[in-house]
Amino acid sequence: MNCPSGKPKREIPRYGLFCGLLFLFVFSSALSAQAADEEIFRYPLGSSTEKAFMTTCQKLSEHPLIRGSFEQEKILKRHNRSLKSSGNFIIAAELGMVWDTVKPFPSVLALGKDFLVQSRPGGQKNVLNAQGNETFIRMADVLSAVFSGNSRALVDNFKVYYQSAGTSWEIGLSPLDNAINSFAEKIIMKGDAAIRSIHIFEQNGDSIKYILSNHSYPAQLESNEKALFAYP
Repeated sequence: MNCPSGKPKREIPRYGLFCGLLFLFVFSSALSAQAADEEIFRYPLGSSTEKAFMTTCQKLSEHPLIRGSFEQEKILKRHNRSLKSSGNFIIAAELGMVWDTVKPFPSVLALGKDFLVQSRPGGQKNVLNAQGNETFIRMADVLSAVFSGNSRALVDNFKVYYQSAGTSWEIGLSPLDNAINSFAEKIIMKGDAAIRSIHIFEQNGDSIKYILSNHSYPAQLESNEKALFAYP
């Protein structure tokens, strides 16, 4: 299968693959680490919290289709600057994710099971095809697990930390996989009936934070939304 231009499809290199997958975050951003955020890593998942953790993940996974709004901030520690963006997102458990950035510049990024497509106004598209690359596919599944609360995938790929109070919960993730660890030092998720924030700390000292809001759970995708998940 070729890109729309007729040029050979661009394969994602095996090494640095997670950085390619996390191209998803290039147009985003996050707050720097705070001492309060570090507290979660004092509470490793254990027999006393496993049931509550499983209940949290089960609630998150009840909705195979989620729409909402996002705000992102990325802190570039070495350059002492931050980048902010906002827009709308779609998470479809069986298809992938779409991030429709509205500000500061319009851009739509679709992450499928084995491809990434970034579209800009005017029809310009950048396509990364990883068909047949099992490593990419697994990475896509891991990223999807973070957003959908897939408990099995989280436990298999991360050392998990967990605490809750009332309806609120917090999950800390420390990567076990070298490919993930090469990019993300740790991940912190917070929420209640839905994920409200995801904070990704990179190995280079930069960090990314998502604030998610206006969650809705439609029964199915609109026709124009389905097109976003199709390889061009």
